Parts: sequence; C-alpha cells; structure tokens
Amino acid sequence: MTAKELTLNIAVNMGRLCRWAMEGRRARVDQFLKETQEYVKALDATYKSPRFLPTYEWFKKDFDLLCHNVEMNADWAEGALTWANILTHRASLA
Repeated sequence: MTAKELTLNIAVNMGRLCRWAMEGRRARVDQFLKETQEYVKALDATYKSPRFLPTYEWFKKDFDLLCHNVEMNADWAEGALTWANILTHRASLA
C-alpha cells in the first residue's frame, strides 16, 4: 500500500476507535488498536513526503499515548477522532 492508503486506513480506524470507546466496547478498541499499530508499522517502512513527516511524528507520539492509556471516555475518544480528521486531511501530503 502507498503512504496515502495507509494513512487513510489509520484515519478510518481512529474514527472507529472513537465510536467504540464511547460505546464501551473495549474488545473492539483493543482489536483496532492492534490493527492500527500494524498500519503504523507498515507506514514507518514506506516513503513519506517530507511535508507529511511532522504530522506523522506528532501522530505517532499521540497514538503511543492513546495505546498505553486506554480510557473508555469522551476525552480519549475525542483524541482518536481528532486524529481521524487530521489524518484524513493530511493524507494527500503523505
């Protein structure tokens, strides 16, 4: 997959993580965090535009925090949804 495709897959998953956190579906959150980590790993190994790199590094730092501090509440879900929106818009730069 291209960097753009991987970025969009991550964005979609971040939106799903938001929804499932708000629904209290921890098993689905854990499943999609794992899948998203695989997409991030693949994106790490893929060429990315220099214009996209600052966003990507910022995302990876926040995503790591989300992964290690899963809370099934509105604040955690909002963090995931924020990244879904940011990555959707920045995917064209990837």
